[in-house]
Amino acid sequence: MNDSFLAKLFNDHQECPDCPSPEKVAEFFVDLLGTLFPDFSRNSFSTISELSAHLEALRVNLDKMLSFEPLKTGGESNNVASMFFDEIPAIFTQIMEDTHAMYNGDPAAKSKSEVIRTYPGFYAIASYRVANALHKYNVKVIPRIITEHAHGKTGIDIHPGATIGNHFCIDHGTGVVIGETAVIGNHVKIYQGVTLGALSVAKKDAEIKRHPTIGNHVVIYAGATILGGETSIGDSSIIGGNVWLTKSVPPKSKIYYQAKMFNSNTDQTDLYVYKEN
Repeated sequence: MNDSFLAKLFNDHQECPDCPSPEKVAEFFVDLLGTLFPDFSRNSFSTISELSAHLEALRVNLDKMLSFEPLKTGGESNNVASMFFDEIPAIFTQIMEDTHAMYNGDPAAKSKSEVIRTYPGFYAIASYRVANALHKYNVKVIPRIITEHAHGKTGIDIHPGATIGNHFCIDHGTGVVIGETAVIGNHVKIYQGVTLGALSVAKKDAEIKRHPTIGNHVVIYAGATILGGETSIGDSSIIGGNVWLTKSVPPKSKIYYQAKMFNSNTDQTDLYVYKEN
């Protein structure tokens, strides 16, 4: 290696001598999640004072991570850690509502503790709730690290900038993708392989709404793909498996593929999308 390249690397390290690695950010999230949910915890607390001290240590840790220039968000960044921890009770309530949705929506779930300990949907949604709270304060890097950590563990990719309502359920979940500008209502259930994506990935579209809007009480079955910032799924609709949608549908729609059988020695299948209002 030449001297100029080594000098560049050295200068980069000097500019960020203690920048938190993705591993450190993930450790913070896992510790916070375990503090909120004893079923998930690696710690035990014998007094309320111990629990309070642990939460304060987590706040100080987050404040330290936010203090490094590559992760800074602007003049208000010094207050972000305190404001975020003031929101913890509300974040906990949201995650508990999501847990109820997953438990009530899956006959295989024997307890809420099982959902918390084992369901990838719980882990991915909890990471989104934490990351989204930080994202709202214009934190750029840490929220992405948190949701990408969950993505690596669960196969569920939720951008922290997405807007997701209450009682959200992801069942199974592998391969789910929810884009940055997606808007999802309340009481929505999504199965594995669902994509809420963009029709265009042009850089010039970065500041516009590129991902679909999903209404309340919508169910989206496995493998469905819904694309486009102007695409809207009406309330109480059902989107069948493997459906590809780039146009809006009204409330109470059912979108699915129907097999068409031909009079021949060999059955053939054509795929069509049908809608029932």
